[in-house]
Amino acid sequence: MSVLKNLDINLPHSEKRSLYRFLALYTFFTLVVLALTSWLYYSLQKELAQGAQTIKLNAYTDEFMLELQELQEDTTNTLLYPRDEGFETSLYGSDYKLIYSTLSEPQNDFTEIIYAPNKLIRYVTRPKEYYLHTQYIVVEIMPDETWLDETIQNITLYGSLFFLLMSMLGYFLVRLFLKPMRDALILLDTFIKDTTHELNTPVSTILTNVELIDTKSLEDTKLLKKVERIEIGAKTISNIYEDLTYLILQHKIISSDEEITLSELFKERVEYFTTMAHMKKITFTLALDEQVVLHADRKKMIKIIDNLLSNAIKYNKMGGSITLSLNAQGFSVEDSGRGIAQQNIAEMFTRYARFDKSAGGFGIGLNIVKMICDEYNFTIQIESKLGEFTKVHITF
Repeated sequence: MSVLKNLDINLPHSEKRSLYRFLALYTFFTLVVLALTSWLYYSLQKELAQGAQTIKLNAYTDEFMLELQELQEDTTNTLLYPRDEGFETSLYGSDYKLIYSTLSEPQNDFTEIIYAPNKLIRYVTRPKEYYLHTQYIVVEIMPDETWLDETIQNITLYGSLFFLLMSMLGYFLVRLFLKPMRDALILLDTFIKDTTHELNTPVSTILTNVELIDTKSLEDTKLLKKVERIEIGAKTISNIYEDLTYLILQHKIISSDEEITLSELFKERVEYFTTMAHMKKITFTLALDEQVVLHADRKKMIKIIDNLLSNAIKYNKMGGSITLSLNAQGFSVEDSGRGIAQQNIAEMFTRYARFDKSAGGFGIGLNIVKMICDEYNFTIQIESKLGEFTKVHITF
């Protein structure tokens, strides 16, 4: 997310998902390489440490056997049993019976060299008959953990530097990966802004002139239908213009909340869409609580209602119906149209998502509805069944 913010880019959901997958995969392989390298380094250092310990053990064993021989041959009784702080020793007789040991728990596994946890042991079999008739000698070197501490420090230091370097490399790869997408989005954004600006004047002119026509005085039925089609087309373009304007200016629009009687607003918007509904012979059923008052921005509430009504008409069947319900808990818009596949419902609020391309549109209407609902902490839910109905319910 920080990469996206640094790049100052607003990617669509699908592109963000692809980017996050790339970053996750890149991070995973970086950690795998780091873990594998650390393990190989640790294994090498362990092997080197054990090799060094083995050399020390062999050298001391040879020295210990010479001292033990001198002790056996001593006639002055002045020599003592050889000891060293770095080693422990045990002497055994011919029947593996312990003769003497400096260990509290003497070793009884008689193999040549044992790599036990934290210790290294050498077994010497059948030396010359030395002190106290010794037949077997076990020499154990004391654990040396300095190599492990140094190894952990090196892995931590160089591993952190490696991860930092790979993160920087990943950042520049992401920038390189996003540049064509960013340029395309900037170009698209500029195009939308310019197109939107150019749409405003002609659409407003068409709507104004259509509203000035007295349709009741038109006796020619064909002419009346032509005027209605012009009005529908103009209103459709006007809705698209309003949606595009909202998307472009959404961060600059300051809400001007007021007390709104929602039943009156619903009736006003139904009247606005009457011509569009009439062309498909769609009937409205209103179940509105006249007492519901909401403190919100009027224009934003109009955006919600207009997008829901527009979709209910657009994706409805010929001769279908639209039911509007309003109470103190929220409102719903239900149509008798094509319905939505269950697997697509979760993606309905994603910008540019379109699952039925036969009716046109840009896939931005429900995204705007969701944005406004999130702003006011409304809950929005969609219920639908293919070929039967779609119901959008908004809870305050």
